Amino acid sequence: MVIRIWHGWTTPGNADTYERMLKEEIFVGIRGRRIPGFRGIQLLRRDAGPEVEFVTVMDFDSVDAVRKFAGEDYEAAVVPPKARAVLARFDARSQHYELRERLGAQ
Repeated sequence: MVIRIWHGWTTPGNADTYERMLKEEIFVGIRGRRIPGFRGIQLLRRDAGPEVEFVTVMDFDSVDAVRKFAGEDYEAAVVPPKARAVLARFDARSQHYELRERLGAQ
């Protein structure tokens, strides 16, 4: 499994708007694409003083599946224009990791 991690930051005033956009539009759109090998997405949020940090963690079966989501330059961030308008800054490139272990609770 390949884990794709991306960070974006908003002002505190834009944080709720951005989170709502992610949940109600962007994530719904990703699911609607029915990308073969896409397994899910998690959203993390952290208040960091003058900014609010968001982290998305996406699970894919393989790098080929990531390419189906992001294109040939699969490390490039996928940030719709509407989201760019409320982000103060964001990673231009996503990081990808091979999942080596996932331990569940007993």
